[in-house]
Amino acid sequence: MEHDGLPTPRRYWSALTIWLAISLTVLDGSIANIALPTIARELHATPAASIWVVNSYQIAITVALLPLSALGDSIGCRRVYLTGMTVFIFSSLGCAMSQSLEALTTFRVLQGFGAAGIMSVNPALVRFTYPSNKLGRGMGMNALVLSVSAAAGPTLASGILLVAPWQWLFAINLPIGMAAFLIGKRHLPQTPRSGRRVDLASALLNALTFGPLIHGVDVLTRGQGTVLAVLEIAVAVCAGTALALRSLSIPRPLVPVDLLRVPLFALSILTSICSFVPQMLAIVSLPFYLQGYLHRSQVETGLLITPWPLATGLSAPIAGRLADRYPAGLLGGIGLSVFACGLASLALTPEDASNANIVWRTALCGLGFGFFMSPNNRAMVSSAPLERSAGAGGMLATARLLGQTTGASIVAMLFHAMGPRQGAVAALWTGVGVAGTAAVISTLRLRLGTGSRPSLIAPKPSKKKTGD
Repeated sequence: MEHDGLPTPRRYWSALTIWLAISLTVLDGSIANIALPTIARELHATPAASIWVVNSYQIAITVALLPLSALGDSIGCRRVYLTGMTVFIFSSLGCAMSQSLEALTTFRVLQGFGAAGIMSVNPALVRFTYPSNKLGRGMGMNALVLSVSAAAGPTLASGILLVAPWQWLFAINLPIGMAAFLIGKRHLPQTPRSGRRVDLASALLNALTFGPLIHGVDVLTRGQGTVLAVLEIAVAVCAGTALALRSLSIPRPLVPVDLLRVPLFALSILTSICSFVPQMLAIVSLPFYLQGYLHRSQVETGLLITPWPLATGLSAPIAGRLADRYPAGLLGGIGLSVFACGLASLALTPEDASNANIVWRTALCGLGFGFFMSPNNRAMVSSAPLERSAGAGGMLATARLLGQTTGASIVAMLFHAMGPRQGAVAALWTGVGVAGTAAVISTLRLRLGTGSRPSLIAPKPSKKKTGD
């Protein structure tokens, strides 16, 4: 088993397959949004029903992340990745061949499970691909790929729809996915495996926690079916409580609460959740803010938001390299402070501002967020024992989704209470407060002393098996 990264050139091939796969999962989370009107029209579905093409994918990912990360610790991350890639490829083919909304939604659920298999072990595979003294730059490149994929999604979808039917949004996954699978089968690193069975009862409680919670909050914020939404949230709270109690009583639980006993890991997880809340507050509210308050067109809105992910992609690799030398608490605190300043500058944008005056503000948000993300991800993954890397990666992805879901829900509630114009301004100011709080939480890691510095927990000598 490789304890400190892969040799070159195998390291580059491993990184290539990791990033090809993660880019596909991110793209498929956004490109379907652009095609929803076309899909609804051609499949004779209502716009409300067509939203499930997006929701089913996101809910499936959220429900499956932690069970699959636990499975990665059990049987090896490589196996989970390759199986997830296989499911993703065949479900993409099913999406492309679907002739009804029901069929498309079913294959999108399967595609979400495949994407969860990829996402759940992504950070762990990066950890085992890069040596410890270069893990920060590996995480930085990972963040770069995520940012570029997120930025390219709408543009790529629009380009495909100009020359081909919507089915090609999913068919394009086939050649790229096959390439990632074949490269990964040969070059991905071996990882430790515990051989422990995944706790099926915890997996069921996990599904009953996240599935009803996300759907219930979505329904509640839309103002539809309040009674059903409250019941779903109540089920989620009860299941979540039972899951937490069960996780405290068993070794190597599905929800890795044992890792939360590591102060650096716990603070990094909390910082991550608190950072993705303002990110989603801004991303969801900005189109309404730019169009309703600053009087920009739809095309101008897209162009004015684009500097955000591009700036994130620029700063993340730089911060990743710095994270190999400086504490995540310091770098994350700086990045989140810049992020908060960027959000405040957007909220204070004058109504007669020029496009250039708006661009630097969105770019400042992206720079700050990217400067935080790479060091924080490195701290989360490296503070866990090597044999728990997949569990740590699952928590990382779950923290991101929880933060984003919370942020989107807050925006919906603000819009419902204040209207889109004033609600968008309130969302930005709320983001300033949450980002500032996240910056303070990040700097608390500096009090941990050497534990906050960029170092990997050395693996204990053992005779554990390794995954394929």
